[in-house]
Amino acid sequence: MRVIAFHKPFHVLTQFTDAEGRTTLKSFIDIQGIYAAGRLDYDSEGLLLLTDDGPLNQSLTDPRHERPKTYWAQVEGKVSPAQLTPFEHGLVLSGERMRPAKARIIADPRIGPRMSYADPANPVAVPVRDYHPTTWLEIEVHEGKKHQVRRMTAAVGLPCLRLVRNAIGPITLDALACGKWRPLTAAEIYLLEAQARHARPTGPTSEPRAVKKRAKGHG
Repeated sequence: MRVIAFHKPFHVLTQFTDAEGRTTLKSFIDIQGIYAAGRLDYDSEGLLLLTDDGPLNQSLTDPRHERPKTYWAQVEGKVSPAQLTPFEHGLVLSGERMRPAKARIIADPRIGPRMSYADPANPVAVPVRDYHPTTWLEIEVHEGKKHQVRRMTAAVGLPCLRLVRNAIGPITLDALACGKWRPLTAAEIYLLEAQARHARPTGPTSEPRAVKKRAKGHG
């Protein structure tokens, strides 16, 4: 079994080929038979796990299990703790209620500038839009809906300017440099597998529960 952690840069696809010629994982990882366990948006950065083990890949991507994923989100404005309360109750996105999430204000994580690898041999810094002030949030979710974290922050009036995934379950970015990868240790793989064995399924399907409309209006 091979499992690696990769620090995905901004504007890199989480696949090994692209008909449009965009930068893919192939520019950074030269390992045969290994696949991304889940996705990370093209505009997002941070931790991506890849493995050649099918059952582990499935356990990492199965949304029925409450495997936490932690993100750092830089949002517009000065945030108050009260603005984050809706995360605890499960935000409604496109008519579906998400599972309760954790959100808190943090100091600047100082992860370095956002880098573009459109030319992998010559990465360049891509500044975040010049909004002042901005606030960094740490957000823990248990799902993998498309653009979920960005949609969650937007739903509470906090547009996301930069998004970095810091952790998948017990595995974190730590000091892994942008665009670099490392093999997981045997102990880390054991933790991932143990978490999968003890994860609590949340239902028979991967779909979050629908929000029922009230008899009078939408509530």
